[in-house]
Amino acid sequence: MTKFSVVGRSFSPRVVTAFAFATALLTVPFAAQAQTLGFAPIQPQAYPKDQTYSQGYTSEAPQAADEDAALPDRLRRQIVSFDRNEPAGTIVIDTANTYLYYVLGNGRAMRYGVGVGREGFTWSGVQSITRKAEWPDWHPPAEMIARQPYLPRFVAGGPGNPLGARAMYLGSSQYRIHGTNDPTTIGKFVSSGCIRLTNEDVSDLFSRVNVGAKVVVLPKNAPLMARGGDPLRKRPAVTTLPSGRQALNISASSVD
Repeated sequence: MTKFSVVGRSFSPRVVTAFAFATALLTVPFAAQAQTLGFAPIQPQAYPKDQTYSQGYTSEAPQAADEDAALPDRLRRQIVSFDRNEPAGTIVIDTANTYLYYVLGNGRAMRYGVGVGREGFTWSGVQSITRKAEWPDWHPPAEMIARQPYLPRFVAGGPGNPLGARAMYLGSSQYRIHGTNDPTTIGKFVSSGCIRLTNEDVSDLFSRVNVGAKVVVLPKNAPLMARGGDPLRKRPAVTTLPSGRQALNISASSVD
């Protein structure tokens, strides 16, 4: 009878090392393999932004925490003395000091901190609220796209929309009072002409304002208005301008 025997073999160290390496690759995630082999996996590229766009548009949802708490004291929503000769329900925007006043009547107003137009994009005049929208869609105008060609042509309303939680449209222009997901832009000259508030503040203002309400936008060089509860000094009356592009004295190219 023929007998078979198992003959023990010894493998070279090179073979053993190669086998162990192959086994490790089968059990390690791809990203780790990539680092082992000396290259990094391709990461998705962030959407390109410039300063104007990044301050007005973010894909991240707004913080659930109190946005007002992130603002300096002077920019937090508060009731102050107000002695301008404007009826209750009027909005007055103090461009120079980045405040929006909602007139309550009886010498008082609710004051909000706002972000306003950057250099070359501020404007003044009188408009009215012609439309209100919750979580509005955003359609960047052609002129804005020409300046920033990477902008999307449409952004549906929602937490990532640059118009934020609410928008109030001014006359027949493309300017709006709207929200923002970036509280750090409040109190600054950052936009292309629109007036922005935190989502928390714009929702509060939205609940108070009626369609048809008068909106007075004061020029950037207007005299200083007193802060806090101090009486406010009178300002020269703002000349009422026709609605639309002529009222704004610049093209309707800037919305944010």
